[in-house]
Amino acid sequence: MSGSGVVKKVAGAAGKAGKAIDWDGLAKMLVSEEARKEFANLRRTFEDVNHQLQTKFSQEPQPIDWEYYRKGIGSKVVDMYKEAYESIEIPKYVDTVTPQYKPKFDALLVEMKEAEKASLKESERIEKEIAEMKEMKVRLLFSKQGTCYCHIHAVMVMSFSCAQKKISTMTADEYFAKHPELKQKFDDEIRNDYWGY
Repeated sequence: MSGSGVVKKVAGAAGKAGKAIDWDGLAKMLVSEEARKEFANLRRTFEDVNHQLQTKFSQEPQPIDWEYYRKGIGSKVVDMYKEAYESIEIPKYVDTVTPQYKPKFDALLVEMKEAEKASLKESERIEKEIAEMKEMKVRLLFSKQGTCYCHIHAVMVMSFSCAQKKISTMTADEYFAKHPELKQKFDDEIRNDYWGY
């Protein structure tokens, strides 16, 4: 295989590799701003190298006009250079790097997926804890008597608490079904004409 054939083959493989990478999918997995910047640099560098492989290095070299040189230099010297030029063999590239780093990369992918699962689990736990704290705040608002807390404020906090829990369709009846002691307190205060002020 000639030198230009090898370069074309490498350029073609690089082009296919670039299309096979799900850059947007990978970008969605990044959490920190620093990671996003580094990822953008990696993508830009990859695309620059790929572009060079597709354009600059995949071009066929200009054919040498041996007759032009024979007229000016002499055929003995030109024939010697032509023979040397045609005997050049470009060695085939043997990839020794990928086999070393592929297992490490695969291990990092597995580690990343495990970290993602742990992160999602922790995020879920924190969301649940936040929701519980907001419920406690609502209970506290209902339990304080003789202060300036009014029912409208308590209902607004309760609604905010429900929205934070990502239960956008939860009604007051559903909330009170979950917390009957608050419904009883709310009904008693309305019945006794107590509005918190």
